Amino acid sequence: MTTNQGALSIEKVTRFVEAIAHLKQAGHEIIVISSGAVAAGFKAIGYPSRPITIAGKQAAAAVGQAMLMQAYIEQFAVFKLIPAQLLLTRQDFSDEVRYGNAYSTLTELLKRGAIPIINENDSTSIEELTFGDNDMLSALVSGLIHANTLCIMTDVNGLYDDNPQKNPNAKKIHYLPYLTEELLALAGDSNSKVGTGGMKSKVSAAQTALTLGVNVFIGKGDQPETFIDILKGKGDGTYIGPFQHESVMPTTKQWIALHSSISAQITIDEGAEHALLYKGKSLLPVGVSSVKGTFQTGDVIEVCNKNGHVLGKGKASMDLFKLHDYQKQKTDNHKQPVVIHRNEWVPYIKETMKR
Repeated sequence: MTTNQGALSIEKVTRFVEAIAHLKQAGHEIIVISSGAVAAGFKAIGYPSRPITIAGKQAAAAVGQAMLMQAYIEQFAVFKLIPAQLLLTRQDFSDEVRYGNAYSTLTELLKRGAIPIINENDSTSIEELTFGDNDMLSALVSGLIHANTLCIMTDVNGLYDDNPQKNPNAKKIHYLPYLTEELLALAGDSNSKVGTGGMKSKVSAAQTALTLGVNVFIGKGDQPETFIDILKGKGDGTYIGPFQHESVMPTTKQWIALHSSISAQITIDEGAEHALLYKGKSLLPVGVSSVKGTFQTGDVIEVCNKNGHVLGKGKASMDLFKLHDYQKQKTDNHKQPVVIHRNEWVPYIKETMKR
């Protein structure tokens, strides 16, 4: 969306909006993750070039957010479409209530036919509380709204099996059922074309999206039919994932797995481990061997086995004191209340990387 000088390119915005409009007209629901606030605002606020300080970027973003949305409003109006702006921060994901509100807002906007345009709130976010980049933000949003496909657009036409700058025989990868550790390492090579344009962040975001059950496309395109072609399998890039109807992780479990803070850590015995991991059962007080820290009802706690390996985490259905009380009682296991209900338990999310 930017020029070579880092400023907002209205020409690119126009082409992008046209491609989105074609997709919308074909009956698809669309959410856009868009950067460009700093690019749109830095000249208007008097910077000769794109600022490099945090204060400068935040000031430029504060001015540019309105200008960026104005550009989207004007271009979408050509197609009689209504864009809607959402500025999100990491706190909106880490707080369960705000996370649920974000989901409700997005689904209502889609129901009303609007096109949500999401950006990180660059004018107030601080480095420790950011998503890191819009690629990761797009992956988290795609999981949140249970998207079928995440399209990560860049200036590189997909992933390659080797560094094309060093190996003239490097081949573009058109399809991957899953990501490999070797590919992630190659994407992180700053000297390779695969690493150009933040490709490492794009592959990392793709990894997160796949974990959440969302298929991914990484590639390029600036034609009116770009996104139509991508969904038809004719995109200029790399498709990653099974591209079948997959069950997306429920929103509640996504929050527990990726955004929640851990209040305590508990160790469970072998019987409870087997029940949690292989039988789809809830965790009962009798299966808890020890507790490190303290927790209240509704807190998220981490679960380990007797060897100290982290098995997953879940939301506590009781507090620590009630847990101790029930452990002292000699009651039938089937009559014990649960410590973590299976619907609020998430096994450790193994990376969707395969050796």
